[in-house]
Amino acid sequence: MKFIPLILTLILFVPAAAQSPPQLDTLRAEGYEALYNLDYDAARKRFQKMIEIAPEHPAGPQCYASSLWLEQLNEASELKATLYSTESYANGKARADRRQVDEFRKWIRQAKQLADARLRKDPKDVDALYYLGAAEGLEAAFAAAVERRFMAALRSGSKSVDHHRDVLKLSPEYRDAELTIGLQNYIIGSLPLAVKMMVATMGVRGSKKRGLETLERVSIEGQNSRDLARVLLVDLYRREKRWDDAIKIARELSAKYPRNYLFKLQMADALGSQIVALRKTKTPSDTPEKELANLFAVLLRDKALDPSTIDLVHFRYGETLLTLAQPDAAAKEFGAVANRTAADADLKGLARQRLEQIRKR
Repeated sequence: MKFIPLILTLILFVPAAAQSPPQLDTLRAEGYEALYNLDYDAARKRFQKMIEIAPEHPAGPQCYASSLWLEQLNEASELKATLYSTESYANGKARADRRQVDEFRKWIRQAKQLADARLRKDPKDVDALYYLGAAEGLEAAFAAAVERRFMAALRSGSKSVDHHRDVLKLSPEYRDAELTIGLQNYIIGSLPLAVKMMVATMGVRGSKKRGLETLERVSIEGQNSRDLARVLLVDLYRREKRWDDAIKIARELSAKYPRNYLFKLQMADALGSQIVALRKTKTPSDTPEKELANLFAVLLRDKALDPSTIDLVHFRYGETLLTLAQPDAAAKEFGAVANRTAADADLKGLARQRLEQIRKR
């Protein structure tokens, strides 16, 4: 079931619909740019302004809830290395802060209520349908990653997709609404046959090929969801072993959002996998190895990163070097974490485990 949570969680990034008031669209765009750069305070200032200027519109509350959720995920040390990856949600343990959870619930409840109120007045309100689907996606994400109720989350996520299908019925050229549909297609199409048959009883079917094609279309033709489609494609291309495509998009995202070290870690993961694949085919190349080393060097020199994030970079570099059969170099990176007094206890423990594994080789 590890593929299921990705659609449930990344729906939270779904941006505003095309018919939103221009001022809301501007604030939304600025807010999401800040979110992609991991600047939560700046993002929430934009989203609070949206709430103030349009108190009856669901956009502000839904975006504000998104910022709370993304920050919570990013602060969970288990998720940092692969925030935009399904393994994060399959293996990680979100550490829910009660105050933040209550605030999240407040804003998502308000977004749904506002969307429902607009739909009662006009069932064909595209904006309302879009934001209702986005709010349901956020609820599904919460059920999956915090409450670990994956089937309940799948049902809520399917409601989100259904509402975005309704958006497309009313506005067929609105590509952004295809994003959740394409992602669901890919994920359901990737499930083992037995699980596919089980979710089919809920009326949910999918196709990996069709899902990828839809996401690629959104990444080119979407109005507000292009970057989100690219974020998703990085991880999905890696699953398909399309290393060049994954590296290309991760590089573009890193250049556009230079303060988001997570994109650089995604690129490093893809480069490491590409190097392993090249070695297996006995066609090694110095180019990806040099780029990988330079990428980690840039991250470790980044003065904008706090010490705990630098610890994470050291650890991820060590993991990559182990994969590339360089245990001595890996031990140096793990040691940088294990020997720092103020390092996160959990990460320090993992680093010591890796050092012990290296010694026993």
